[in-house]
Amino acid sequence: MSTNSIIAHALDNSQTALSEYDSKALLEEYDVPVTRDTLVKTAEDAARAAGELGFPVVLKACGPDISHKTERELVAVGIRDEEELREEFDRIIVNLGDDPYEGIIVYSLVAGERELVIGLIRDPQFGPCVMFGLGGIFTEILKDTSFRVAPITEADALQMMDDIRARDILGPVRGKAPADKEKLARALVGLGRLGLEQEDVAEVDVNPLIIEPDGTPVAVDALVVLARPGD
Repeated sequence: MSTNSIIAHALDNSQTALSEYDSKALLEEYDVPVTRDTLVKTAEDAARAAGELGFPVVLKACGPDISHKTERELVAVGIRDEEELREEFDRIIVNLGDDPYEGIIVYSLVAGERELVIGLIRDPQFGPCVMFGLGGIFTEILKDTSFRVAPITEADALQMMDDIRARDILGPVRGKAPADKEKLARALVGLGRLGLEQEDVAEVDVNPLIIEPDGTPVAVDALVVLARPGD
């Protein structure tokens, strides 16, 4: 499904946000590196996908109206074999109850302790603005973020990385490679472009974007919020 089709389909269904699966598909078109997700409906398909991806894997319930997945125990991380996968798949389905869902996402576990956040907001005065900062549980606690008005250049993106107090997290840390700043910069530039090209997107939140030990950034969770009529 094309970028415009993803958004059009969501708007036709009166969605206020894209599902995680669709959010990542949209962001990938704008140079944001994302996990290789497979959306499945059955435990058999989940097992098949995990076999192709290779264990360990992650399972997540997926749907445009599903939020607080961790708190509701709709996520299983680090599944190491098919028996465990089938048990966790059934547990997630039970926890969903009667809530509508699109399917269950399967993707390979992303290794890495360094977590960043990137995103997009629409400021009433300045329009689409790109955000970069320290991610994970520290996003709200430390509020170590940097913003630029779109469009931005790769030079702007690199400056954003240098603006945060925790900038050293992007360097070599405890034997881990430095973050691939070029890929991060392309992702930030892409978010700015998305904000200018997709007026129906009100907000983007990618948290966490994990830096793997080799320096590769990967978005493991993403939310695209759509503009409401009249906004």
